[in-house]
Amino acid sequence: MKRLLAAASLAGALAGCGTTIGTDRPKTSRLDSDLSNGAPIGKVTSSALPGSAPAAGNERIGTGDVKIALILPLTAAGGQPSQVGQSLRNAADLAFADAGVKEVSLLVKDDHSTPDGARAAAEQAMSDGAEIVIGPLFASDVREVARVVRQSGRPMIAFSTDSAAAAHGSYLLSFLIEGYVDRIVDFAASRGKKSAAALIPDNDYGRVADAEFQADAAKRGLRVLAVEHYTAATRDAAVRKIADLGAGIDTLFIPEQADAMPAMAAALEAAGLKPDAVQLLGTGLWNDARVLSLPALQGAWFSAPENSGFNAFAGRYREKYGADPARIATLSYDAVRLAAVLAKSQGSQRYSDSVLLNRQGFTGADGVFRFRADGLNDRGLAVLQVKNGKAVPISPAPKTFPPSAT
Repeated sequence: MKRLLAAASLAGALAGCGTTIGTDRPKTSRLDSDLSNGAPIGKVTSSALPGSAPAAGNERIGTGDVKIALILPLTAAGGQPSQVGQSLRNAADLAFADAGVKEVSLLVKDDHSTPDGARAAAEQAMSDGAEIVIGPLFASDVREVARVVRQSGRPMIAFSTDSAAAAHGSYLLSFLIEGYVDRIVDFAASRGKKSAAALIPDNDYGRVADAEFQADAAKRGLRVLAVEHYTAATRDAAVRKIADLGAGIDTLFIPEQADAMPAMAAALEAAGLKPDAVQLLGTGLWNDARVLSLPALQGAWFSAPENSGFNAFAGRYREKYGADPARIATLSYDAVRLAAVLAKSQGSQRYSDSVLLNRQGFTGADGVFRFRADGLNDRGLAVLQVKNGKAVPISPAPKTFPPSAT
């Protein structure tokens, strides 16, 4: 197919059609909020970020005829400004400037971090003539917006990590639990691992990770000898049960979030589960200094996007806004840049299924991704090893997708 636009560098121009184109909210689900990118949302160093959206949350960026709605939690549920929402908004503004596409304009809407606010923002966006909706962040808000845009026949690219919020036409760009688990299990099997156990936190994230882990292990011939679900109160006992398996396992999967890993590491050490005796596996939640510094985690493997793309994006973000971006800000950047470049290159088919569901995908700040017909996504993830307090790549993220479906 024809070349759409020359490759861009730095924060990830978007690739498609085979060529390069250029918590503030109270947690109702552990699949959203601080887990929205499979890693902590990240520190934002200013409570009033430069260039942040107006309080009314009804801003327009650009003057082009192709209208792209951006629905974000600019206001937290308690009424105060949302740093995460502002960071997502700023990343979108940066993407708009980088794309240099005069044909589009961004209609920035505040969903006030509520389903009702998200629905009202979507209704206003449709009334304003938006052709595609980017956002919102939280799963309950995504469902409300999906109902509105579906009636108008418009697609949506949202940021929730709850795969239950996905549907045809309602695409999730976020880093999904399932993708993390698929990658790390495939890698462990490729390295000759044969028998595994799992320590699963008793929350929504853990339950999804558990189901995916067991399904993937069965596909790859990795025997699962034990699965222990735990709470903070039962964690130590669960670890001891796994330790009792001794040499019967060569792999231990722990899909725990970063702030709980110091306690988990202490339990592993107390039970005698040493890094040189059993291979620890985790998800992108471990890509955090609190995890990387733990002695009990040295040598562990986890799947995550490679850091270089985000680091480059973050440097440019800091240069423009004088603050650190939220970790999930790349989602907003990539979605807006994709929508802008498609508006310039794909004419009237710009947001059609044939364009958005291109099997060769797109390349953004966090690597290659593609949308699936069920609304979920595939992402190119790396496998990293915890080594001397750092995350060291041991299996690079793929730069392209195979032509067959995954």
